[in-house]
Amino acid sequence: MAKQLTKAEAPAEAAKETQEVESQTKSAEVGPKTVKKKKNRRSVNRGQVHVLATFNNTIVTITDEQGNALASSSAGSAGFRGSKKGTAYGAQVAAEKAIETAKTFGLSKVDVFVKGIGLGRDAAVRTLVAQRIDVDSIKDITAIPHGGSRPRKAKRN
Repeated sequence: MAKQLTKAEAPAEAAKETQEVESQTKSAEVGPKTVKKKKNRRSVNRGQVHVLATFNNTIVTITDEQGNALASSSAGSAGFRGSKKGTAYGAQVAAEKAIETAKTFGLSKVDVFVKGIGLGRDAAVRTLVAQRIDVDSIKDITAIPHGGSRPRKAKRN
């Protein structure tokens, strides 16, 4: 139960409460400082470039040899919208953007894995060569259906 305060005691009680709240917030702000650990900059000179070229977009991902992503870009993230994302120029811009990020890791030699049947297949690989990155191998890993899916049941009339 709350006790009844007189008119003279009420403002003093309210001032006490605000001081308590202020002191709690100040102690939270002043607390012990956390020391951030410095990030070690990875040095990767060999890597892989994965190009996914569809009719609607082209995605370029650059990884190290274990498959850990270093940089990634797509025609959509490069600013292209709609049908322009699926063009060869969109793939070229996306590859340039990803390579610039990956070069900060010291990337110099890559193996290229191309997947899909879009227009950006060749444009992305040509951009790698133009950016002075040694391409060791180019491998097509596009999935090929064999046998296909189960056919629909026969209609009965």
